[in-house]
Amino acid sequence: MSTTATSKEFSLLNHKPALFVLFFTEMWERFSYYGMRAIFVLFLTASFSDGGWEWTRERALGLLGIYTSSVYLTPLIGGIIADKLLGYQKAVALGALVMTLGHAAMSMETETTLYIGIGLLIIGNGLFKPNVTSMVSGLYDKYPERKDGAFTIFYMGVNAGGFLGVLLCGFLANNLSYSWGFGLAGIFMFLGTLQFWFGREIFESVGISPSKKVDLSDAIKNIGEQDIKENNTPDNVQRDRYIVVGILAFFTVFFWWAFEQASGSMNIFARDYTQRALTGNSALTFKVIDVLVSTVPLIIISWVLLKLFGQTFKKISLSNIVLGISFLSIWGIVVWKLSVIIPQQNAEIEASWFLILNSLFIIFLAPLFSKWWESKFNPSAAVKFGIGMILLGIGFGALAYGSSSIPQGAKTASVSLIWLVLAYLFHTMGELCVSPVGLSYVSKLVPAKKIGMMFGIWYLVNALGNYLAAKTGSYIDPIVEEYSMSFFFLIFTIIPASVGLIFLILNPIIKRLMHGIR
Repeated sequence: MSTTATSKEFSLLNHKPALFVLFFTEMWERFSYYGMRAIFVLFLTASFSDGGWEWTRERALGLLGIYTSSVYLTPLIGGIIADKLLGYQKAVALGALVMTLGHAAMSMETETTLYIGIGLLIIGNGLFKPNVTSMVSGLYDKYPERKDGAFTIFYMGVNAGGFLGVLLCGFLANNLSYSWGFGLAGIFMFLGTLQFWFGREIFESVGISPSKKVDLSDAIKNIGEQDIKENNTPDNVQRDRYIVVGILAFFTVFFWWAFEQASGSMNIFARDYTQRALTGNSALTFKVIDVLVSTVPLIIISWVLLKLFGQTFKKISLSNIVLGISFLSIWGIVVWKLSVIIPQQNAEIEASWFLILNSLFIIFLAPLFSKWWESKFNPSAAVKFGIGMILLGIGFGALAYGSSSIPQGAKTASVSLIWLVLAYLFHTMGELCVSPVGLSYVSKLVPAKKIGMMFGIWYLVNALGNYLAAKTGSYIDPIVEEYSMSFFFLIFTIIPASVGLIFLILNPIIKRLMHGIR
């Protein structure tokens, strides 16, 4: 292929324009997922006067656990369905439509439609999630050297969608009703469905037809890992590497068990125990931060959108029109949000607002950690996991210290918000040491023919961690009543930090078991 042809094919920010169509499709799906999840427990546990259902925290967190663990199980089935029956394109579109119906059901705010909605979201996610990433991989099958960059851009779509979803669904839930918050997630999921379906022409033959066989090894390619070539590894060496994978998987459960308190107990802490009403200079400072947070990322994404329009409008005009309507709507809601907040003398932060910090910190810190991993100071697998677990524990340590003044059994308090900000900062740094690199090590340690199976096991680890997170978080009330809020967060301080120390101690053994894999 000539250089001219190649440069034309990669004409949008040195990548294929089709990648950015998938970027925005994924962005709307993450908008709906994180936007709904940000207000889920808050809605169920809020008082009737505040538009909630007054569920106990234990019951609400239990349902959250079922949902967040199930969404890691159905992608295994959804990938097989796409490979055997539908093809990636139809699976993605069907999954997006099913999730739209799920959000619509939840916005009706009855217990029956709540359960129906959750079921539809779980099913839709299974069809959507593995197959949209398979399409990204398919676009770059002939250019494997460009996959890492492609998936880095795609991952930014994940964080952009999560950021906007939390920001706007939380605002509508707080200022109009929870129905509007759930409904907004559904509206943009539907617009994302249309945008994807009308833009199929740009994907050419990628994902049109099902494969003749299930190639689960594509799972690792889907996250941008380099192809792994089969080699003649001695049995004892491969056995040792399997042991390392088992160790990483086992201890990763503890990471997600603590980290996923974000949408559960930490969300409750933000609402009921954090000083969110600001006055004077504090209110002014927050308004400035909120204006920047609400507009700067959106300006950057809008610039990418205009670039996409310039290159693809003639080919997929209807898709671009739907995408344009979506962004005009987003800008309209953001302007309305700021018009409500800025004139107020004081400021009150929505409890769900703090969840955007994770996405913001990832956007700022991911390039720094990436450079660290590429430098001569790149630590071993065990050290990375150890550092990540310790950072996670430090984040909860900040919450334990900040909540030490809360009386035993208290249902409300006014702790400084700085402790939540610090917690999310340390948790995000911990995530960057564990989550993005976990599958990388699996891909290096496992033979190519076993990668699909191990990838599935890794999803099971995430599912178990999410379930245990909600299950443990549901005991927040009994623990606070018998001990204290500080004691509750100390549990998530001591255990992850201890696991981190275990990793550092085991580092020489794990390095030896890896037999040269770095």
